[in-house]
Amino acid sequence: MLHKDYTTQLLGIANVSVDKIEKKDDATYIFLSTEKAQQICPSCANTVLHIHDYRMQKIKDLSFHGKPCYLILRKRRYVCKHCGKRFSEKYAFLPRYCHFTQRVYLSILNSMSKTMSCKNIAAVHNVSPATVMRIFALCAYPTRPQLPEVLGIDEFKGNTGGEKYNCILTDIARREVVNILPSRKKEQMREYFRRYSRAEREKVKVFVCDMWKDYRDISLLFPNAVLVTDKYHWVRQVIWAVEKVRKRVQKQFPKNKRLHFKRNKYILLAYQEKLEVEDGLVLKYMLNQNTDLYHAWQLKEMFYAFKDSTTYAEAAKRLKEFLLAAEQTEIPEFKDCITAMHNWSKSILNSFKYRYTNAFTEGMNNNIKVLKRIAYGYRNFNNFRNRILCVYGKATA
Repeated sequence: MLHKDYTTQLLGIANVSVDKIEKKDDATYIFLSTEKAQQICPSCANTVLHIHDYRMQKIKDLSFHGKPCYLILRKRRYVCKHCGKRFSEKYAFLPRYCHFTQRVYLSILNSMSKTMSCKNIAAVHNVSPATVMRIFALCAYPTRPQLPEVLGIDEFKGNTGGEKYNCILTDIARREVVNILPSRKKEQMREYFRRYSRAEREKVKVFVCDMWKDYRDISLLFPNAVLVTDKYHWVRQVIWAVEKVRKRVQKQFPKNKRLHFKRNKYILLAYQEKLEVEDGLVLKYMLNQNTDLYHAWQLKEMFYAFKDSTTYAEAAKRLKEFLLAAEQTEIPEFKDCITAMHNWSKSILNSFKYRYTNAFTEGMNNNIKVLKRIAYGYRNFNNFRNRILCVYGKATA
């Protein structure tokens, strides 16, 4: 076998011959030719063998040894003797009207599924960012025809399409991004979900969300779904209340004592049984400084006991005890917490029956922020949505 045949195999393009290779400082140039073959006239569909002329076309290929690589193709043009139509020979590796190979096209699409900016993708493939976006615009991500059994919903700050917040839908059981909505407004969410038939909406068994009222209203569109409030969001209600009490109390102290409370705030929020002996002494000192702080800490301990309940009945009993105790203390910082717990008590208790959280959804929100940051933001919502679904719209381990 000739050396040029090995070179052709290394190139990985079928039905071409490598005539020569020129390596220059700026790039590598590979000169190609093909065998003459019968062609079909695109105008009259007759068989054509007559060659009209040859042209040399410069085609961009994937980089070679870290440098741009160009294929210099000796391209035939045929002429049909029946109708006079002139046309170029078709090549499997070269898309029509393109000056780069099919594998460059596919490599760009593959790179768009990674957390890379369009500018970096363009630099790697020796094309312009506009070319990358033009190729990616050919990809379409239609709305899924089915809804998942466990549907998670949350908002993230997108700033696209004239909306401050965009909305993400996830399949929590399968850990997939289902869709991205342009807004978290109730009217737009209702319009989207009503595109699905009632039979399809009845397939949703669990609806997981945070403590945003519009999400609870939207859950009514799913007749068979159990509303579950994400654990993180109802736990932080109590954490916020305790922190507000600490901040109010420590303002009354001199600077050194105030800094001492601030630096040891984690001791107030930790489980008492998990504290070291030294931290236990610090905790005792802090609680002796103020009655409200002591009662807030006691409520926190009661709440942690409720949070760690193993059964629905146990959780219901402990939540009732916690709310009663919190109301009796009359600590103003716990007022909003008590109201939220009362309003969402049913869906909070459902989280002890259905062990689903929005952790995957929140993680996707963080990934979306990274994607938005490397692109320096998106103005067009459709481009933003398509990029999110391209990168994160598949199963994630």
